Amino acid sequence: MFVCFIILIALLFTSCPAEGKTVSGVFRSDAARENTGQYITRFLYHGENGLVAYRVDNVLLAVQKEARLLLFQGSEGFDNLSCLERLTSAHVSINLIKEEQNQTIPHQSAPQTWHVMYVDRYTCQDGETDAALEDLRFQITLMNPDTAGNPLDHFSAEETGLHSFYFMLILAYFVASCIYIQPLWQALSKAGPMRTVLKVLSTALLLQGTSVLLNYIHMARYARDGVGAPLTGSLAELCDMVAQVQMLYLLLSLCVGWSLSRSRKSQSKPLQWDSSPASTALALAIVIAQGALLIWEQLEESEHHSFHVQRSVAGWLLMALRITLALFLASVLYQIISAERSALKRDFYLSFGKGCFLWFLCHPVLVLFSVILNEHQKEKVVTIGVILCQSISVVVLYRLFLSRSLYWEVSSLSSVTLPLTMSRRSRY
Repeated sequence: MFVCFIILIALLFTSCPAEGKTVSGVFRSDAARENTGQYITRFLYHGENGLVAYRVDNVLLAVQKEARLLLFQGSEGFDNLSCLERLTSAHVSINLIKEEQNQTIPHQSAPQTWHVMYVDRYTCQDGETDAALEDLRFQITLMNPDTAGNPLDHFSAEETGLHSFYFMLILAYFVASCIYIQPLWQALSKAGPMRTVLKVLSTALLLQGTSVLLNYIHMARYARDGVGAPLTGSLAELCDMVAQVQMLYLLLSLCVGWSLSRSRKSQSKPLQWDSSPASTALALAIVIAQGALLIWEQLEESEHHSFHVQRSVAGWLLMALRITLALFLASVLYQIISAERSALKRDFYLSFGKGCFLWFLCHPVLVLFSVILNEHQKEKVVTIGVILCQSISVVVLYRLFLSRSLYWEVSSLSSVTLPLTMSRRSRY
């Protein structure tokens, strides 16, 4: 059942129209007439020697239709233009009179979004179009100048640098795994109060690492052809979504257990909610809500990234959920620390709170910070910032749970306080 669910979500992602920088499809006269121009794609050009290249299969049909590609710089006030005004206000107009043609984008001092639209002789006509008129198959390639100034870079301005970032992150994962895999395996092999937590945390980290690797593979192919491997990119998003839900379950198991459970946990099932209806309902509701919002957000976003600048309702609801969880955790920790006399336990709670707050709040904070940034910087800052912050959060939690002087002692001293514990006795 779970495998079928994963396959279904992957198919949903791959069925969405991708905002690829090598775009293939068909020009439709009826779509252009209904929407005052058929919208094709957008691209952030920077510097000079930016290029847009097209190829059509039936140039005679294109000439008969008087087909054109219109390129608009920015979209301010675009929707308020009439049909004729929209056709005449384009910054660049390309007549499709050749089978293949290249068009250089004018020089611009700062990165700017360009929108590509298709129109023809029927776009602004009030009458019906010829029902027998065929669609026109096309392929459009959009490229930025590379470091040498040649128009060979498929990456849009807001994606520049992400390919190198994922490579460096993979290298960091590899080095860290070589250093820490042996002590981590030894800790997992021993029965102790930190074993269950480390298993859940390691699973989430493995899923994140897999997501980074798949994103790198997708972007490596994208750098060559402007299309990449859409299925690989979708699987990367899926791995990250499962990791987000896994971490949410881990953190909720700890912090909700503090507030709703005051009874000793079963040793046979250490990672379980308290049997009370309140804790079970809260856990399922939050986990299901985040999973649904993550799927909704990815389906609404045309450009697939694990983290977005939030242009959709689902994205804003997801941020609100994370802020609510952080506030809930803060209230729980405040109550516990205020009543706690043990300095050892207070240190544990504070360290755990730092890791949780960093995990929950990094995305909302970075999205709010991106408001002051330029358009080509927002996506990169949010994506790179969230991945780094959540990686730091995982490191903080690893150090906490691997510390024999903190989690071991706290869970051994207080099995009532910590729901994720395998301690056999409670000492006060």
